[in-house]
Amino acid sequence: MSWRPQYRSSKFRHVFGRPAKHCYDSVPITRSVHDNHFCAVNPRFLAVVTECAGGGAFLVLPLQQTGKVDPHYPRVCGHQAIVLDIKWSPFNDFIIASASDDATVRVWEIPEGGLHQQLTEPLATLRGHSRRVSLIEWHPVASGLLFSTGYDCKVLLWDVEKRTAVRSFDCHGDIVLSMSFDCAGNVMATACKDKSMRVIDARTGAVLKHRDGTPHRAQKVVVLGDTKMLASTGISWSNQRQIAVWHQEDLSKPLVALDLDGISGLLFLFFDSDTRMLFVVGKGDTTIRYYEISTEKPFLHFLGEYHSHQPQKGMGMMPKRGVDTAVCEVFRFYKLIVPKGTIEPISMIVPRRSEAYQEDIYPLTAGPQPALSADEWLSGVNKGPMLVSLKDGALDASTSVVVAPGRPDLSAATAAGVPREAAQAQRSFLRHMDPVVVNGHEGANDSNDKLDGKHRPPPDDDRLRQQEQEIRNLRSQLAIRDARIRQLELELRNLHNSASRAVVHQHQRYQQQHQQQAQQQHQQQAQQQQQQQQAQFPLATVGAQVAAPLFLTPADASARHPVLARFNSAASSHSSA
Repeated sequence: MSWRPQYRSSKFRHVFGRPAKHCYDSVPITRSVHDNHFCAVNPRFLAVVTECAGGGAFLVLPLQQTGKVDPHYPRVCGHQAIVLDIKWSPFNDFIIASASDDATVRVWEIPEGGLHQQLTEPLATLRGHSRRVSLIEWHPVASGLLFSTGYDCKVLLWDVEKRTAVRSFDCHGDIVLSMSFDCAGNVMATACKDKSMRVIDARTGAVLKHRDGTPHRAQKVVVLGDTKMLASTGISWSNQRQIAVWHQEDLSKPLVALDLDGISGLLFLFFDSDTRMLFVVGKGDTTIRYYEISTEKPFLHFLGEYHSHQPQKGMGMMPKRGVDTAVCEVFRFYKLIVPKGTIEPISMIVPRRSEAYQEDIYPLTAGPQPALSADEWLSGVNKGPMLVSLKDGALDASTSVVVAPGRPDLSAATAAGVPREAAQAQRSFLRHMDPVVVNGHEGANDSNDKLDGKHRPPPDDDRLRQQEQEIRNLRSQLAIRDARIRQLELELRNLHNSASRAVVHQHQRYQQQHQQQAQQQHQQQAQQQQQQQQAQFPLATVGAQVAAPLFLTPADASARHPVLARFNSAASSHSSA
């Protein structure tokens, strides 16, 4: 039997990257050498760490405000040293946390519409680290919980509302380079500078699994959703950049390891749990590689690459609720280009012919409502994220919400001691969110709303026909305006050409007049010089006139000398006699 290659069908095998036409220009992106993303994005705002003289600052721009950024645009500048990491809250688009070299974590509230003046007063300042804070991560399920780690090798869990550290993990022997959580936020994976990986219980800090750094020295790690697998990037024994996939329960040997190249740049990992696509982005590279994760061999399936001309310093990632479903966008990056001071959005798109909503590539995704409060999660309650559908575009009260099927409640007895009324009466740190516009639809993202679990009824046929007619009218108006614009551009070009010809003709006339005036002045000067010479030397002129004819005829000689005339007349009379 002849050998046949194993073909695998995938909905994402033709995914391609499309850079946006409108970018954010003249942004003073930080030149820090720290290995972080330096950029955070949500459906409302774009935040980026910037250069700052004295202290640390970062810029917060409304997402629609593309183009050149004013050098004097207000910033968030309350830190005493450079900012190393920033993260938006997953449950409030106006709350952002920042970590700094001044050993503090600060939480900020951004006003609606963006900043209109410098923001220097934080909502909360969290002090507990003895050295610089390098990484922060929000809890994916519980509200108001924030993890931080720094150069003191500690991982602190903060209750932001109470402004206190409720947990402290001292299980790392060196600086933590990367942190990642599973969908329920119960398991945390870390990569450490001691070249090892750890799987940790996020509540207690107990190390569940540990692996040293040989032969794969991990630098970044990410939990692959609900697959019970991990992915890491690092350096292999042959000093090649390597990506590896591990089983969460067994870190003794990777399920698959793939050597990429010998470049020294760090590799960042971005995972989309909805599509199970893994994106690998190299710091200083011009390439984005993307793979598909499966729970069967070979576990890691290469899909494609996106190439550009400018290297990236960092990357921001848009949450799934902010992608554009109308163009089948499944992921969106925000690329930091330091030499040009540009932030370039890059959309990862699944090519589809139909303009209808593609349910197969948009499953239920994590919404903006927390599934648990901070006290509930700390007491041992387990719940998956609140899932929503992106079909209507807006994540509002009419969007269906489903509790993700997760692990069983292993601590129901412990949670039973917490009064439900007390948990609901507790003042939430995160304020209610105003309606957010996503994909052209508006809805309320209030975390306390009672959702009825029903979809909006579809519009009737008359409404659809009316909308189609409006679209056709708008297209015709746009076509007319485009034609008018082209006509005006042509007229402007003709005016420019005629003006250019007139300028050239006028310049030629000016040159001719100038030449004529120069000739006349030269002639006048020559005449004046001749007259002056005649006035100074009159005899020379007469002598010249007398000496001018060297050979004279007899008639001319007689006319000039009377003696010769008489002699000539006598000679003529004698000859006649």
